[in-house]
Amino acid sequence: MDHQLTLDSVDPEVAQLIRGEVERQEQGLEMIASENFVSRAVLEAMGSVLTNKYAEGYPGRRYYGGCEWVDQTEQLALDRVTQLFGADHANVQLHSGTQANMAAYLAVMQAGDTLLGMRLSHGGHLTHGSPVSASGRLFNAVQYGVDESSGLIDLDAVRDLARRNRPKVIIAGGSAYPRFVDFAGFAAVAREVDATLLVDMAHFAGLVAGGAYPSPVPHADIVTSTTHKTLRGPRGGFILCRSELAKAVDKQVFPGTQGGPLEHVIAAKAVAFREALQPSFKDYAAQVVANAKALAEALVERGYTLVSGGTDSHLLLLDLRPQGQTGKAAEEALGRAGIHVNKNTIPGDSQSPFVTSGLRIGTPALTTRGMDVPAMVRVAGFIDAVLRSPDEATIDRVGVEVRGMTAEYPLYLESATTAP
Repeated sequence: MDHQLTLDSVDPEVAQLIRGEVERQEQGLEMIASENFVSRAVLEAMGSVLTNKYAEGYPGRRYYGGCEWVDQTEQLALDRVTQLFGADHANVQLHSGTQANMAAYLAVMQAGDTLLGMRLSHGGHLTHGSPVSASGRLFNAVQYGVDESSGLIDLDAVRDLARRNRPKVIIAGGSAYPRFVDFAGFAAVAREVDATLLVDMAHFAGLVAGGAYPSPVPHADIVTSTTHKTLRGPRGGFILCRSELAKAVDKQVFPGTQGGPLEHVIAAKAVAFREALQPSFKDYAAQVVANAKALAEALVERGYTLVSGGTDSHLLLLDLRPQGQTGKAAEEALGRAGIHVNKNTIPGDSQSPFVTSGLRIGTPALTTRGMDVPAMVRVAGFIDAVLRSPDEATIDRVGVEVRGMTAEYPLYLESATTAP
């Protein structure tokens, strides 16, 4: 095997597909709330020779030899993430947020125990007890939601459910809830029913790291997260927990739910944690929220309805029922103009999850590109134009304006295949 050959020479088809994705990212407005752009340093770590190393176990306790360098890399990631969030203990081996949640559940529950989580259609996550997820199949899942008139979590209703069902675990945090979560209130409910409080902060972890969103760490027994989204790292997950749960959590990560860790991704996580520890990351997190609030205000001024009326975070949930539109149709029309969002169910939605009545819109990726509040007003105008007149002439016109705007905020500058 010639180790000097490039991707272009070995597999020009894959190289061309990657270039297509580079172009899509460069020329489009990425507004999917769960997506972001990593730095070149993170890309470089992910593409490193650490991908060649098998390292089952933990630093200093591996089942393979030759782990002296990956031990140091993983320990660096552990040290940085515990410093970043002020946690007792961390595990950075999780391949995803879903695996983080499952490992965390198994650390404190047995199959058949009761899990109280947020309903997917009200802003929760598949792994919070949805019947199509392993979390809903392995555990007795009870679901809370939001008050449909306000779009806010009713903590009294959560308390009533907890008292009636006595769950072993209560989950706070979601994938499409735009407001602050009352972690202290959830902790009080958990204590009352002798439950473990788990906070899934996958969506807002970067805002917590940057001080723009309340931290769940002082209140929760376990905190799970992804490393992408607002944290702006590689795709993967991690768990934080109190020291007394450390052994149980680690055991359910390995060997409980996964084998060898992806040490090249862990190295990239370490880089992302270092980036998030810099003072500039606080400015970034604050700008993400400021941009989301500005976008929300601009859309409301144009006559749109937002679930809960606005946002405290990086995302907003647009209710398209007053416009007589579906999330699916809106997502497709905006996508043709180079504005990438995702259809999303809203509280009280009568449409199926494949159609929906809402759009979930986020500002992390646009903020990474350097866009500010005035830019969000421009973006709101693009969205409004397409949703009001989703004809080809309007879509083509807005598409030209979108490409002109993205040229003002270059992402990776030159085009390449591995590190654009």
